[in-house]
Amino acid sequence: MAQPENPELLAALTNELGAVSAFVELLQQEQSLLTENQTDKLLVLAEQKSFQAINLNQVAEVRRRLLRNHLPDPTHDAIQAWLTTHSAAGLALWQKIYVLAEQAQQINHINGELIQMKLRHNQQSLATLGQAVRKADLYGPDGQHSFAPGNGRSLGNV
Repeated sequence: MAQPENPELLAALTNELGAVSAFVELLQQEQSLLTENQTDKLLVLAEQKSFQAINLNQVAEVRRRLLRNHLPDPTHDAIQAWLTTHSAAGLALWQKIYVLAEQAQQINHINGELIQMKLRHNQQSLATLGQAVRKADLYGPDGQHSFAPGNGRSLGNV
């Protein structure tokens, strides 16, 4: 006779699936903002992302605690095998969680690459502007005009 489903574990897996899904949505929003150069909105999103990451860790810890009662070493493969034997509904949830977690990892990696590209671009732009300012030498360290072509007079004394 099959064992009855563990409602507490199913609730934990359902909560985790919701948390992972919400996190993937935030990562997708982050990617859209990065590709559309809407970096001003990233700070608000970063706060939401931090909150969601904390929430995700908390719901995953509930699942780990529940599974420790049945598995001494709750690795992905061990969880998969245990759920295959003990909970078809739990197995379906776990497989969805795993797919979404892999998707989150991939999107996060791409977002990191986009951020690095933008950072390099900004650094190159700042270096170019810095060189242009040094070449033009229009302003001195005190912020005053220091342009003096030919006769040695500054712009303020012409």
